[in-house]
Amino acid sequence: MAIDMESVKYEEEFILNSRGMNLFTCKWLPENNKPPKALIFFCHGYAMECSITMNSTAIRLAKAGFAIYGIDYEGHGKSAGLSGFVKSFDDVVDDCTAHFTKICESKENKGKMRYLLGESMGGAVALLVHRKKPEYWDGAVLVAPMCKIADEMRPSPIVVSVLTKLCRVIPTWKIIPTNDVIDLAFKVPEVRKQVRENPYCYKGRPRLQTGYELLRVSTELEQRLQEVTLPFIVLHGEDDKVTDTSVSKQLHEVASSYDKTLKLYPKMWHGLLYGEPLENIEVVFSDIINWLDKRCSMANSRLEGELKRENDKQ
Repeated sequence: MAIDMESVKYEEEFILNSRGMNLFTCKWLPENNKPPKALIFFCHGYAMECSITMNSTAIRLAKAGFAIYGIDYEGHGKSAGLSGFVKSFDDVVDDCTAHFTKICESKENKGKMRYLLGESMGGAVALLVHRKKPEYWDGAVLVAPMCKIADEMRPSPIVVSVLTKLCRVIPTWKIIPTNDVIDLAFKVPEVRKQVRENPYCYKGRPRLQTGYELLRVSTELEQRLQEVTLPFIVLHGEDDKVTDTSVSKQLHEVASSYDKTLKLYPKMWHGLLYGEPLENIEVVFSDIINWLDKRCSMANSRLEGELKRENDKQ
């Protein structure tokens, strides 16, 4: 299906993953005839999806000249699987890696710069996709990345111990005690209402296995931040009560990347891309697009220099 939205071409498609499950994918392309500046691949957050909640983000970036690609994880959005259930984070990472690299290696996209954009849990997905092929990606935009779950959202150690044992017996049960993520993530009441009314967003309590996987992956990432080597910008609201701002600071400090940027926003919450007042969102997107444009421009300058040197030799 293809429709035009605000001078942006939108398409969606279902694909089969390696486990034979139908996964929903979508893309937003600039409608002009110019080739995109770069490819951007969405890694959405826990309980979220791409086509509705990430739509405004995609349109902004497509209008800025980028080609945007999204995928709903297994158990999320319009993809197959038990709603809100993440059996294995490794499966999520494998599905994203397979889909994204297939797009990158297609004839029309060969040689184009490729960036990951991960929000919240999607930030963890993006970092793990990068870890599978460290030299493959040109950079990442990490929005309130889940490198550690905030203390306000974590059950007590005793509860974690009990739930971990129960996970082996009843992994799909929705019994993890947590605060309402929607109320904590999105500052604007209208956005909370839209998320609650979105039939493709999961609103129940976290399932046992899902909670275990989120805790396992965020703990592992926190311990291995020095293994991050790609260029990145990490953006985090200072009043975020869903993911931990201090670990974004730590990521910026200890990552092995030669090109790393940290943007902290006073009084902003977790949902930086669409959960804040418009004037705050404009600031965040200005930072994202400027960061991307600068790196695309630098890459093009290097390419032009290499071509000139080649021509001079001939």
